[in-house]
Amino acid sequence: MFQTIEWTPQGAVRLLDQRRLPAEEVYVECRDVAAVAHAIRTMQIRGAPAIGVAGAMGLALAAQTSHATSFATFYEELSRQGEALRLTRPTAVNLAWGIERMKRCANTHQALPIAELVQVLIREAQQIREEDIQGNRAIGAYGQGLIPNGAAILTHCNAGALATAGYGTALGVIRAAHAAGTRLSVWAGETRPFLQGARLTAWELQQDGIAVTLITDNMAGHLMQRRQIDLIIVGADRIAHNGDVANKIGTYTLAVLAQAHGLPFYVAAPLSTLDLSLGDGAAIPIEERDPE
Repeated sequence: MFQTIEWTPQGAVRLLDQRRLPAEEVYVECRDVAAVAHAIRTMQIRGAPAIGVAGAMGLALAAQTSHATSFATFYEELSRQGEALRLTRPTAVNLAWGIERMKRCANTHQALPIAELVQVLIREAQQIREEDIQGNRAIGAYGQGLIPNGAAILTHCNAGALATAGYGTALGVIRAAHAAGTRLSVWAGETRPFLQGARLTAWELQQDGIAVTLITDNMAGHLMQRRQIDLIIVGADRIAHNGDVANKIGTYTLAVLAQAHGLPFYVAAPLSTLDLSLGDGAAIPIEERDPE
């Protein structure tokens, strides 16, 4: 099984370059926080939970390469690097969540010598990764019962192991149901303009031997009208206090179509995706990428 992101014994962050999939599996190693910021910004790593882990590991690298001799200077550097990381992708709240957790950890252990504090932060980043994987498996265990035998499932974008530290959210539910013996098949929307569904979701499901059919984004309504879709399950970038969900462009269209056809529409996401500071979805910042 591929590893989306991990901390290496040599003290680097190793991640799977998702821009190269499905043609080839290429791993890159980030040895400083600038390299992690570049990886997030250019979508070498993407997916809300995955970039939350990347942000935490990026701060661990910042700590590891710091020359600060006092906690005040150390924390100032950490905060500055954290803000630079946070600005790489504005919509997914998991990134800010991972950064803030690392800063809280530093504050909690500020009495330690800097060298010991660095090791605490590295362990915290690794713990965030492990918690994400376990949380995704729990989402799968809870959600798999929602999938009836013989279900045809539509998913959008990529909310699988590639979008997380491992296992996946929406695809984690599908994986869990498949592992439990539920007969199922998946329609994967291509997800323009970056084609995460075509390049990543279809590839992931094929790796697991789960039946998947790639469709163009504008086919979903036609398939619903013909009763060839039983339910929709997606991930999320941010969920506001009232339950409004921000996810990949095109998700709203699928939700409206699902309602019109009386189909269940599920969102699978970890607690780190909740942003209770925002009253509703209108306050969620929406990323608009450079057209070039």
